[in-house]
Amino acid sequence: MYFASAVMARLPNRNIVWKIILLSMGVGVVVMLGFAAYDWWLERKARFVRYPQFGIDIPINYTIHGIDVSKYQDIIDWESVKDMRVGNVQLGFTFIKATEGLGNEDAFFQRNWKKSKNAGLVRGAYHFFLATKSGKAQAENFINSVELSPGDLPPVLDIEQTYGVPGEKLRERAKDWLQTVQDYYHVTPIVYTNVDFYRQFLKDDFDSFPLWVAHYLQKERPHTYRDWTFWQHSELGRVNGIVTRVDFDVFNGDSVEFKKLLVN
Repeated sequence: MYFASAVMARLPNRNIVWKIILLSMGVGVVVMLGFAAYDWWLERKARFVRYPQFGIDIPINYTIHGIDVSKYQDIIDWESVKDMRVGNVQLGFTFIKATEGLGNEDAFFQRNWKKSKNAGLVRGAYHFFLATKSGKAQAENFINSVELSPGDLPPVLDIEQTYGVPGEKLRERAKDWLQTVQDYYHVTPIVYTNVDFYRQFLKDDFDSFPLWVAHYLQKERPHTYRDWTFWQHSELGRVNGIVTRVDFDVFNGDSVEFKKLLVN
């Protein structure tokens, strides 16, 4: 009788021990999930440092910085652009608007194309795509304006508006541009667009092309489902030698990877 009473007395204590163990395990799982969520948040959220001379915050952990320009930047003093260095940030490349649509060449393209190279920047040319026009004809417009040299960046298709064209037709014309340009220059072109446009209209059909993504309304890395090569992180930068605001970009890689991307 005494033994049975003693056993019954110990049972509640054993239940309490198991409850404590289970509670501890639950807390451990929650903590682990919390750390995982925090790591995910850190991965998505870019860290920026303010550079007053450039007038913007610049994401850290990127070593290769650049800008992209068009006629809206007016006449550029490329030597001053190249010479500007603030801390560990110096501009090393530039994308330059070359053409738009079927017959338009940017008013300052030829000047920018020549002067940027003379100043020692790696240069790339881009075409602003009109989805209402033939992709092949637009590619021929670009080819007629742009002569690539070893050390240049691959050609870029800037595609960011549908102009009411159905997605299937837009993709077909964009592929025509990319294929025509790739066949002519023997290098894989780059696609430029924003995160939402890529997800909504381009999707998996363009995953084989390097991606230059515009994403500057939120201070976080571009949250695309695929890798990106360049990130346009601001449209409000200031640079010596340019009188207007200018877009800032970073390359997602080191100098070895950057060199591999260039035209041979």
